[in-house]
Amino acid sequence: MKRKLISTLIAAAFALGTAAAQAQISDGVIKIGVMNDMSGLYADIAGPGSVVAAKMAVEDFGAAKKGMKVEIVSADHQNKPDVGSTIARTWYDVDHVDAIFDVPTSSVALAVSQVTRDKGKAFVDSGAASSDLTGKACSPNTVHWTYDTWMLAHGTGSAMVKAGGDTWFFLTADYAFGHALERDTSEVVVKAGGKVLGAVRHPLATKDFSSFLLQAQASKAKVIGLANAGGDTINSIKQAAEFGIVKGGQKLGGLLVFSSDVNSLGLNTAQGLVLTETFYWDLNDQTRAWSKRFMAANNGKVPTMVQAGVYASVLHYLKAVEAIKTDDGTKVVAEMKKLPTDDPLFGKGTIRADGRKIHPAYLFEVKKPSESKGPGDIYKLLATIPADQAFRPMSEGGCPLVK
Repeated sequence: MKRKLISTLIAAAFALGTAAAQAQISDGVIKIGVMNDMSGLYADIAGPGSVVAAKMAVEDFGAAKKGMKVEIVSADHQNKPDVGSTIARTWYDVDHVDAIFDVPTSSVALAVSQVTRDKGKAFVDSGAASSDLTGKACSPNTVHWTYDTWMLAHGTGSAMVKAGGDTWFFLTADYAFGHALERDTSEVVVKAGGKVLGAVRHPLATKDFSSFLLQAQASKAKVIGLANAGGDTINSIKQAAEFGIVKGGQKLGGLLVFSSDVNSLGLNTAQGLVLTETFYWDLNDQTRAWSKRFMAANNGKVPTMVQAGVYASVLHYLKAVEAIKTDDGTKVVAEMKKLPTDDPLFGKGTIRADGRKIHPAYLFEVKKPSESKGPGDIYKLLATIPADQAFRPMSEGGCPLVK
């Protein structure tokens, strides 16, 4: 009888403990929102593939087996800051979303970061590039995971200057991302003893680059820096080929080129491009194994570094929620910074006080068609940039959180 009473008390205590832990999860559900461009010029970079990556992370984390209820919702921000802000507010206030992931397009990401801070939620960005997210616009509620403009500038920009490209003209997407990438790369060029001869700004989702490319061609700069991304990068490279710019002796600096862009361009057009990424599906056994699973779930499409970043960041977010048994955004982000990161795609790393996720970056060159062994075999590795050198030193970012 005594043993039975003790057993009953232990069971009751365990049940109370479980209930208390579950009570810390708002509504009993950890709700994750994946927001990005689902149908426009950045859809191949992120889009539905990012939703697939997020679901894979939940499954691999083993949320169901651990008794954690996790839901994934998604939305298209149409690359518009006002649309992104409205979605974020509705998600937080009405739909009880606890954290937002992905969000390519820096102007949208900066807007969502502010809304997230105001609401005390969590924002983990994989898709946007502006280094301001961990600089002057840093937030205790935001983590910047995959890459940024400083990393791109110091990876691709530095390599091209060292190779003799000491005069530059920029073709820049006219919004926060393009401006930040042009700024960060210009600093690299000038610091290395080079010169910036000029720049021209183009609207997002431009179809006709002819007038912009003619200005770049007339500058006679050795390197035309493409401070754009996705469909804009693809179109500018294709049209530059039509103008014979590379054949004329100028080089194109693809400052943000994704594997999806190269696949769209084809190796004949993209061969020789030097670029910087933090993930490549064929980098090692772990990236290959994960990518095969991703492709099976995503209509055979090879994952981009943005989609890989969504997977890794959702995985780490869930580890933090599990550790502190709450989905309170401010507390979870603080825990994410305390916990060392470790996943099969980016390896071991850390998240700094300014919200910058730290891991290695890789300098690649696009292969010639004769060098490729088959579909998806597009890069050859030129250099590995160590984690402590890949991103801007925290003391130089101007983040108010850094004392």
